[in-house]
Amino acid sequence: MRDHFKMFAAYNRWANSLLYAAASDLTTEEFNADKGAFFGSLCGTLNHVLLADRIWMKRFTGTGDVPARLDGVLYPEFADLSNARRQEDERIFDWIASLTEEQLAAEITYTPITNPVTITQSLTPTLFHFFNHHTHHRGQAHMTLTALGKPSLALDLIYFLRSDDGAAYA
Repeated sequence: MRDHFKMFAAYNRWANSLLYAAASDLTTEEFNADKGAFFGSLCGTLNHVLLADRIWMKRFTGTGDVPARLDGVLYPEFADLSNARRQEDERIFDWIASLTEEQLAAEITYTPITNPVTITQSLTPTLFHFFNHHTHHRGQAHMTLTALGKPSLALDLIYFLRSDDGAAYA
């Protein structure tokens, strides 16, 4: 199972790098334009994913900052957000690579921000959610870029597996 999650972490890093490269030439106005995504703008969407990653990584590892809200904006400037995203993707990849099968089979306990009750569940399905959450919001970010007139991106897992970055996982 660990190898599957290493693939998801590598895919996540790859897809984020393509998405952020596509967004890198946006004007400040475009980056902040509300295009109807769940978190409005590309700024809101990309910040939400980073916020959620930090929340989950604190739950998983016990380290790191925990934002208090899911709709906050940690980094209003694209360059700062892009740098933070790269660092978080490396943190995710390194942590996943360090896991053992025993750790993947263990349970974690946490308290959601949106419903403060204690939850205990297996780490494995929680990690599936973690990576699925990225895919969900990358789709919204892709839609936002498309609404801004930017070219479509090929972010499917199969394209990652066919790439140089993904060849080791194919």
